[in-house]
Amino acid sequence: MSNTEHPTVKKAVIPAAGLGTRFLPITKSQPKEMIPVVDKPTIQYVVEEAVASGVNDILIITGRGKRAIEDHFDRSFELESVLKKKNDYNAVAKLEEIAKLADIHYIRQKIAAGLGHAVLCAEKHIGNNPFVVLLGDAITLSNNPCTRNLIEHYNKFGASMVAVERVPRQEVKNYGIIQAEKVGDYLYKVIDLVEKPSPKDAPSDLAMLGRYVLTPGIFKALAQTKPGLGGEVQLTDALKHLLKNEEIYAFEVTGPRYDIGNKLSWIKATIELALLNEEFGPELRKYLKELLK
Repeated sequence: MSNTEHPTVKKAVIPAAGLGTRFLPITKSQPKEMIPVVDKPTIQYVVEEAVASGVNDILIITGRGKRAIEDHFDRSFELESVLKKKNDYNAVAKLEEIAKLADIHYIRQKIAAGLGHAVLCAEKHIGNNPFVVLLGDAITLSNNPCTRNLIEHYNKFGASMVAVERVPRQEVKNYGIIQAEKVGDYLYKVIDLVEKPSPKDAPSDLAMLGRYVLTPGIFKALAQTKPGLGGEVQLTDALKHLLKNEEIYAFEVTGPRYDIGNKLSWIKATIELALLNEEFGPELRKYLKELLK
């Protein structure tokens, strides 16, 4: 099948309905997706990755207490007016740029029923189209964005794609793990998937890192998927169902990935991304060297 026969990937889903209990008390009054990393909320990095990959129709799955996400990507005329009076037009331009990033839509996941259920909430918006899923607690950075890589491989195979990375064996219990056959450079054909296996039962050390390109067949698979680990509908279990009828491929990511899923990883991500910042990276580097003495 040639590339032109595959529907173009133009829509993205960002599940952002989780309670963020691992980040309490920070998340008592703000969504975990709005936790800042350097000078931007986490979810802005995720939206920017989608846009840089050619996707500008984005559905964010939210829940109760998540209005701050909508406000962040909306215009703020009062704030813009104050900044204009101060002649701070550089700040005004940055705010306008955020509001113009993409066409962003919102729907609520009314019950906390897992990642798979959150993706299923997007069915009406996605329709019979392939789409991207980007989890809001992972930031990936590279010249060729992770999501764009997945879309390029989807265009080649016309099959669902998952991004994976190698993790220490003792950490496989924290991820969805694939069993796969290598078919190219950093490319695998998926044979099976397991959600959060024990290290001794894990089929590999290739962990799904929260970036997917999925065919619309995933919705039928999700509808057939019963609650699994934690009493929630797991996307990994739905992918197992999908695998019975469709091929799934995995692309191994080797570039920087920052896990914002727990406090220590968030602190590391903030430091590492701050060091890459041209404005204050060099000064921070000097400070850290002095601190470590």
